[in-house]
Amino acid sequence: MELSTPALGLAGVIRGLHRQINETNKELIARQITSLRLRIKLIIWMQILGVMSISLCVAAMFFLFVESSLLGQVTFIASLVLMMLSLAVSLYELKISGHALNIELEDLEN
Repeated sequence: MELSTPALGLAGVIRGLHRQINETNKELIARQITSLRLRIKLIIWMQILGVMSISLCVAAMFFLFVESSLLGQVTFIASLVLMMLSLAVSLYELKISGHALNIELEDLEN
């Protein structure tokens, strides 16, 4: 299975946590694992929405090519809505990613 760049980064983090689990604070690692699980779900949804958006955009171009203007316009608007949803999920994942870094910083402060 091919993974995207964010998923590859998360895979490295998960492997690193697996190595550390017996060496460090288990509460900290549990918080990180919870965050990682949510981030993985968000990345999957972000990619699904993005692929659906691009697919609808291609369909819209086809409808416009065969001179079905109304169907092409409606399909294109739907593709824009899906792209905006994908971007919103991406922003939320970015916020969670920042929170995960704060968890790391908390551990450094202690």
